[in-house]
Amino acid sequence: MKSTARFKVFAATAAACGAAAASLVAVNADAATTSPTTHAPSQVSYTAKPTVVLLHGAFADSSSWDSEISYLRGQGYPVFAIDTPLRGLAFDSAYVEAQLKTISGPVVLVGHSYAGEVISQVAAETPNVKALVYVAALIPHAGDTANSLIGQFPGSQLTPANLRTVPLPGGDTDVYITAGQYGSVYANGLPGADILDSSVTQEPIAYSAFSEAATVNPPTATPKWAVIATDDHAVPTKAQEFEAQRVGARITYVNSGHDVPATRPGAVDCAIIAAADSVR
Repeated sequence: MKSTARFKVFAATAAACGAAAASLVAVNADAATTSPTTHAPSQVSYTAKPTVVLLHGAFADSSSWDSEISYLRGQGYPVFAIDTPLRGLAFDSAYVEAQLKTISGPVVLVGHSYAGEVISQVAAETPNVKALVYVAALIPHAGDTANSLIGQFPGSQLTPANLRTVPLPGGDTDVYITAGQYGSVYANGLPGADILDSSVTQEPIAYSAFSEAATVNPPTATPKWAVIATDDHAVPTKAQEFEAQRVGARITYVNSGHDVPATRPGAVDCAIIAAADSVR
């Protein structure tokens, strides 16, 4: 862990979302976003801004959201970044649900990568989650696993040759990306020094997490946004697109590798602000 604190609040300065969005590279020449479906704004009027809760995925920790935290706090949003244990969908979802019980008022829940599974499960069980933002994320339906979601389209480099496994007491196994392949699999687009640092400090995920099935669908009535990476070597772009369209998410495409929170924070900022605006 980069920090021993599991539940953290950050404060920093802000930049303009519109200016950040101007630098995005879209797949379509006409626009950076598409809206497969539209959702009516919440019927409840809130005077305060919703709390934004950020969940990292596999091979990362909450510090991966540093840029987004700075921006959102500068805009006056309460922000929490949770260091999830990465022990599996049921365990991690219960952990996050316990944390959300300490937050009053509406929540915008944001998940990167594997955390897309977690926020889907949590939102189905937590009434104050009012919007979901998926960032290069897995978006399951009941019965889906991380393996099935990643493997439904070709292109993932999360293959045995690129992974390092460590057997644990009790029978489970921790999974890391091998240091030499970390830049290609996970962090393409980041500076070399950042790739080296992240490859050393990466957080492992339990091997069993890849085969644990979702038990619920993301709640249909909860509005959703998805930031899709077009140069992702971990979760294929086609998989991200299929899953986002299946749940009716508003989609933004960005030219990025898998670590979108670090390489294209402006896109993430804007998706979160749009989600927050839908519940205010």
